Amino acid sequence: MTYFVSDLHGEYHLFCRLLEKIGFSQEDTMYICGDVLDKGDMPLALAKLIISHPNMHCILGNHELYFIKYYNRTVPKFVRDRELIISSIKRYFEEEETELDWEIVEWIMSLPFYIEERDFICVHAGIPTDGEERILSPYLYGEELVNDRRFKESTKGKNSEKCVFFGHTPTDNGEIIAYKRQGKAGRDISELYKVHLDTGTWQNGVLGCFCLENCKAIYVKKVC
Repeated sequence: MTYFVSDLHGEYHLFCRLLEKIGFSQEDTMYICGDVLDKGDMPLALAKLIISHPNMHCILGNHELYFIKYYNRTVPKFVRDRELIISSIKRYFEEEETELDWEIVEWIMSLPFYIEERDFICVHAGIPTDGEERILSPYLYGEELVNDRRFKESTKGKNSEKCVFFGHTPTDNGEIIAYKRQGKAGRDISELYKVHLDTGTWQNGVLGCFCLENCKAIYVKKVC
């Protein structure tokens, strides 16, 4: 099975519960549409978990971009001492027990702005569209892909050829929204033009993922 999720925001235990609920295995694939970091209690542990799964593919969210910019501001370009660099930037995660290490730093630095496959595109916030609401090539854009909130509007991208998976802005009802093409039932990925994945996990404790094969959403909720 192929799954899509976004805006995990350090909710390590909730993500583990979601993986358990869907029975995630080596035969499955997970696409994570950015914002693994910040807000929640365990972003570094969450990053480590994702790194340990070669069948999990993550893209850059605005919160990963915040870290990269912090890194570039904090670390002088002439410094080559790796231990000194880690010690100077680990305060970004000072409240977490998991230690920041170079595996995590290099992973964050390597994240792409988007992933494009035959039937779908994964971005964090959205993709600019033309006057007829067809998406433009994400290759032409950088930070706009992780920051623009206009794509959440229902008509944005309605005439795109591929389905776009995105997050960044929580949905109004805390549920994943799959947008159907005109006259289609939405039972197949080709019948959807976009899927809004951000369930507002950090605010409401609800985390959901979307399954490509059956076009259904699966949820878990944090137990207080």
